[in-house]
Amino acid sequence: MKVTNQENTIQAAFYVGNKGFEISDAQTIAPAKDEVRLAVGYVGICGTDMHIYHGVMDQRVAPPKVIGHEMSGTIVELGENVTGFSIGEEVVVRPLDYCGDCPACHSGHSHICHQLKFMGIDSPGAFQHFWTVKARTLHKLPASVSLKQGALIEPLAVACHDVARSRLVAGEKAVVIGGGPIGQLVAQVARSTGAEVLISEVNESRLAFARSNGILAVNPVEQDLAQYVSTWTDGKGADVVFEVSGVKQAIEVMTEITAVRARICMVAIHSEKPAIDLFQFFWKELELLGARVYEHQDFEKAIALIANKEIDIEPYITSVSVLAEINEAFAQMSGNPQGMKALVSCLSPL
Repeated sequence: MKVTNQENTIQAAFYVGNKGFEISDAQTIAPAKDEVRLAVGYVGICGTDMHIYHGVMDQRVAPPKVIGHEMSGTIVELGENVTGFSIGEEVVVRPLDYCGDCPACHSGHSHICHQLKFMGIDSPGAFQHFWTVKARTLHKLPASVSLKQGALIEPLAVACHDVARSRLVAGEKAVVIGGGPIGQLVAQVARSTGAEVLISEVNESRLAFARSNGILAVNPVEQDLAQYVSTWTDGKGADVVFEVSGVKQAIEVMTEITAVRARICMVAIHSEKPAIDLFQFFWKELELLGARVYEHQDFEKAIALIANKEIDIEPYITSVSVLAEINEAFAQMSGNPQGMKALVSCLSPL
C-alpha cells in the first residue's frame, strides 16, 4: 500500500563534520516487512544533535550521516504485515531500536536494551523528506496536535519519563536543577501532577522563561539555594529533586536541599564521575533514581498532555527553518541560552 507519484530521489541533510551539513540527493527506501515510510513534517534540534554538530560524537555517528530524531510526519507507505496504521495518519516516532532478546528486553525494559540503538544517531535519522522506520516505533497524533507540536513530543516524553521515575504526586514539592529545554519541560510535567515546582537556574533568560510559563524560579548565584528551599518548604526540604544541569555544583547541593526520604532523579549526563555525599543518603534515607530516555507510555502521556491542553508547548518553539537552512538553524542555536527548541521543516515540495 503506498501513495503514488512519489519520486525515488529526495533531499536529505547530511552531517559531514566540522559543524556542517550538506543538502544532497538521497534515495527513498521502500518499507520492508513491519516498516512504514513517512513524509517528514518537522524535526527538532536537541542537545544531542548539538553535541554531534560540535564534533564530540563523530566516532559514534560516523559522518556523513543524516541525523535527527525529534520528529513528526505523515504515513505515506505501509510495508507488509503492518496493521493498526493507515496512509495519511500523522504520527511521531519513538526513536529506539531494541533487540527484543536481551535480559532487559525480556524484563519489559526494552528502552534500556543491552544492544539499544538510537535512531538518528546510530542509524539514519529524520532530517530528510522521507524516513522509513519500524511500525513499532510509531505513535498516532490526534487532530488536536499539529505536526509542529508533534515535533516536541519526544523531549516532552523525556520529561514524562523523568517525572514518572520520581513517583512525584500532587501536593509534594519538587526542585528542578537546570532550566534548559528538558528542565523546563520536567517542571511543566511535574506541575501537571499537582506538585509545587521550583527551577534553579543561573541564566536570566531561562529564569524569565520559566516565570513567564508559571514556574517559580531562583538564581542560586544570587540566593543561597539550600536556604531558599528550606524557607519554601517550611524547613522540610524538597520531596523530589531533578538534577538536569550536569554540573558539579548541582551534585553538591542536591542532597542538601532534600527532605527526609526524598527522591533524587538523575536526568543529566555527567562527563566526569562526580563526588556524591553518600552520608546524606544514609542520614536521610534518600533514594537516587536514574532516568534514561522513555517508554511507550511516556510518549502517550506526552501526547495527551498537549492534546488536553494541560501543557502549552507553543512557547517552546523558538524558530522554524526549512531544510535548506539547516546550517543556519544549528548555528543560531549554538551557545544560545535563550533558545528552547528550533524546528526544521522537512516537508517535501512533491
